[in-house]
Amino acid sequence: MTSDLDGVLDAVGPRLRALRTQRETTLSDVAGATGISVSTLSRLESGQRKPTLELLLPLARTYGVQIDELVGAPPTGDPRVHLKPVTHHGMTMIPLTRRPGGLQAYKMIIPGNIRREPDPQTHEGYEWLYVLNGKLRLILGDQDMILSSGEAVEFDTRVPHWFSAAGDDAVELLSLFGRQGERAHLRAKSPDAKSPDVKSAV
Repeated sequence: MTSDLDGVLDAVGPRLRALRTQRETTLSDVAGATGISVSTLSRLESGQRKPTLELLLPLARTYGVQIDELVGAPPTGDPRVHLKPVTHHGMTMIPLTRRPGGLQAYKMIIPGNIRREPDPQTHEGYEWLYVLNGKLRLILGDQDMILSSGEAVEFDTRVPHWFSAAGDDAVELLSLFGRQGERAHLRAKSPDAKSPDVKSAV
């Protein structure tokens, strides 16, 4: 029993290192996102520090995985961990990449049969949205607009914003979000710094 437990715990380090490598991020980035020191993270990955619940919870949250995915596979199992969809207020978010301290990418699916009152929010960062299918209603500051398939918008998330499906059909979109204010390279100039940059895909 003890040897089985030791084997499971010994597998956590390589899985953490594999996750960090897949995200192309550094120990410093993970330390900043979790509050765990770089030296502790390094010892966890190398197996010199036994994982505890207090350490694994923030790591699972940062990497966007369930905690049992960090400890549930046998030592000889596949080290790959697949990010799972998350549903919030009827909207499904599928992580495409999760880089602590860096740009994050998601695919979002918003059903059209859910009616929500606009409730614009603000937070630090910069967001880029691209509509794959359907129509997206976006409220940004004092602007209320409809984006169709093939259109993109990017904006400073310190501006009050809210979005949802524009009609009865679901809308699918891609989202790139950077907490430090990274901007996407595809954009159209806007004369007003508070206005969104909107560009149709070529």
